Amino acid sequence: MMLGSLVLRRTAPAPRLLLQLLRSPSLRCHGSASSQSVTTAGRGEPQWLRAAVGGRPETSPVFLPREGAATWGRQGGRTETQCLVDATWGRLPSPEETLPGQDSWNGVPSRAGLSMWALATALVVHCYSKSPSNKDAALMEAARANNVQEVSRLLSEGADVNARHRLGWTALMVAAISRNDSMVQILLAAGADPNLGDDFSSVYKTAKEQGIHSLEGANPLQRNEMGHTPLDYAREGEVMKLLRTSEAKYQEKQRKREAEERRRFPLEQRLKEHIIGQESAIATVGAAIRRKENGWYDEEHPLVFLFLGSSGIGKTELAKQTAKYMHKDAKKGFIRLDMSEFQERHEVAKFIGSPPGYIGHEEGGQLTKKLKQCPNAVVLFDEVDKAHPDVLTIMLQLFDEGRLTDGKGKTIDCKDAIFIMTSNVASDEIAQHALQLRQEALEMSRNRIAENLGDVQINDKITISKNFKENVIRPILKAHFRRDEFLGRINEIVYFLPFCHSELIQLVNKELNFWAKRAKQRHNITLLWDREVADVLVDGYNVHYGARSIKHEVERRVVNQLAAAYEQDLLPGGCTLRITVEDSDKQLLKSPERPSPQTEKRPPKLRLEIIDKDSKTRKLDIQAPLHPEKVCHNL
Repeated sequence: MMLGSLVLRRTAPAPRLLLQLLRSPSLRCHGSASSQSVTTAGRGEPQWLRAAVGGRPETSPVFLPREGAATWGRQGGRTETQCLVDATWGRLPSPEETLPGQDSWNGVPSRAGLSMWALATALVVHCYSKSPSNKDAALMEAARANNVQEVSRLLSEGADVNARHRLGWTALMVAAISRNDSMVQILLAAGADPNLGDDFSSVYKTAKEQGIHSLEGANPLQRNEMGHTPLDYAREGEVMKLLRTSEAKYQEKQRKREAEERRRFPLEQRLKEHIIGQESAIATVGAAIRRKENGWYDEEHPLVFLFLGSSGIGKTELAKQTAKYMHKDAKKGFIRLDMSEFQERHEVAKFIGSPPGYIGHEEGGQLTKKLKQCPNAVVLFDEVDKAHPDVLTIMLQLFDEGRLTDGKGKTIDCKDAIFIMTSNVASDEIAQHALQLRQEALEMSRNRIAENLGDVQINDKITISKNFKENVIRPILKAHFRRDEFLGRINEIVYFLPFCHSELIQLVNKELNFWAKRAKQRHNITLLWDREVADVLVDGYNVHYGARSIKHEVERRVVNQLAAAYEQDLLPGGCTLRITVEDSDKQLLKSPERPSPQTEKRPPKLRLEIIDKDSKTRKLDIQAPLHPEKVCHNL
């Protein structure tokens, strides 16, 4: 701004003053990064900058304004535009090329020449600082939106992890205030300084220093602890008009930002980062929520899902991740009710609150109180098949019109909410049908391979037919819930299928990675494992218990050995452990056919080995704990 005023007023400041004005941090830091150095030793300012204000004439740019117009002239066959380019890259004219209006290199330049030179220098400074500031601003925005992939990309492209917003804070501060734990870890790993101050004293002082309005960048929709926005405290006049205009602009900007974020990082991609398998279920939920987010849905009725499948297969986790995607504040945006607590008829009062005259009337219901705080929350009714039929009667009104009347007679409007019910009804039928489909697909692939048809790939993806849904699943649901009107209010019935072999390998590796991270954090032990270990642990999968059976198998066969070895002081600090299969048992894994129940062999045994510094391994001699019945008590 100051340089621009100097040019418009066509006045020349003192050389030292101009030198101080143009010693910008961006010019100093970028000048050192160019391929040709343009700074003098020990002084920190560009050589051509010193020469232009009367310093040592090593190099100097030539800018020649014509009389009466701010246009470029020509000096010695060189255009002034070329001189500007040369000045930018350090290829400047020789000291012998003097300017009209400038008597000598040791003299003071004329006002016109100095003003045009100041304008050109401002353009150079802008070119130097434009690109990095864009990356830093993008990094700040990605950290605010918790976009992990975008932050990683910007950091890999050279964005400054400690760059500040123009109001003083860094990306680490934004992530910490937003409570984005994963984002904080990424920024700290990239070298973010947690000891930096925010350089922020007050809104008005900072706005005055930055030359901006005190409301610029503020969120006019932010609510305080009482649920009020700034507009609720404004009086009629200029302030209210400004707040309303800011609200409209902020909402439009936020809508565009969220739409862009959804395009670059779709919901299905986010869900697959946390949920293994269940691609059909993820696609169904993602399509329904996409309709809602983009305005292609019935605003008079809420979205209702029914998740069907075995235990431990990802139904509750999918509901949690959906709520995390829809709401930044996961505590208020996710309401979970365990329907096994509503098995008796009188427990309906806990759902909507006690009627007047009864104990607990003032406390309100578990659902109505939370829906009043967040009417667009994701509500999970876990194991809805265990609830009393009177609770399902209340849900009829909730699912149809999106409203619920509490014990005080107040109506809560929750048409924007998303209701998800989980149930184990018909889980055995779904699991057996899915396993049968997978077996048929596997046999078909093997037959095609045997016939040498070529380009045959074993595909684990299966789809439940509509005939099976209508003739098998729906009669079971109708017999259990006893109401067609209840089932008719469900938008989507989502089926969760048993895991295939490749998905089980992912589950095993995920569980082993969890324990490897825990071993490193708690005991400074590095945990590795062979590829055959996953094949061994996969055999512990039980279709009725889902991923929990894999978790328990890892605990029984791996974590128990780790705990016993640690207790027997066999694990020195900082050591490296490897989980491997006994050499005598590796032949069991090479057999493609699984043994029948009559000829079932013992499972392969896992062992722990310590890798020494010279890459040699030695087996740990872990003593088996004594069983209680084998302990002798001496009286």
